[in-house]
Amino acid sequence: MPKQESPQSTDFEEKIREMADESLAAKRRFFEESAAAVACAARMIIDAMRAGGKLLIFGNGGSAADAQHIAAELAFKMGRERDALPALALTTDTSLLTAISNDRSFDFIFARQIQAIGRKGDIALAISTSGNSPNVIEAVKQARATEIKTIGLLGAGGGAAAALVDLALIVPHGETPRIQEVHIAISHIICQLVEDELCPQ
Repeated sequence: MPKQESPQSTDFEEKIREMADESLAAKRRFFEESAAAVACAARMIIDAMRAGGKLLIFGNGGSAADAQHIAAELAFKMGRERDALPALALTTDTSLLTAISNDRSFDFIFARQIQAIGRKGDIALAISTSGNSPNVIEAVKQARATEIKTIGLLGAGGGAAAALVDLALIVPHGETPRIQEVHIAISHIICQLVEDELCPQ
């Protein structure tokens, strides 16, 4: 006899299709409206790296994971062997992160690192689905004070960060999971453009 699907399985399939449709719609809308801005972000990173600068990436939670993902794609590789590209996630040094958080404030965990290793000519990539994370805001302010150009990978209305960064890539959606799904699509595209331009086959 054919296997009977449970009502719960059918419900899950409908939810899966709904979430996939929402994700695809969010991606389609963003790239239709903002492809030129993504190209500009890639060009900013390419120009900085050509001139000897590096990419500093930071965010919280899922955005911290995205920061590390982007750094890995650039410092190691996307899909083929090539030279390393200078990219660093500011989310990985637990001793430094906990020291700053414990002795000063969690708000400065990224700003302090930018003060320590950031230099004019670098690029700072701030990732925040709300655009209002205090530690992201403080890092952008520190980057600007260090004459480091800033790109914001943001969501919803862009939050406070949208007005502070040099280039805001804002996903016009209100749900964090959908915003993050678009963020990683944007990131992969930027990484591919940077890799192809700086390390041609």
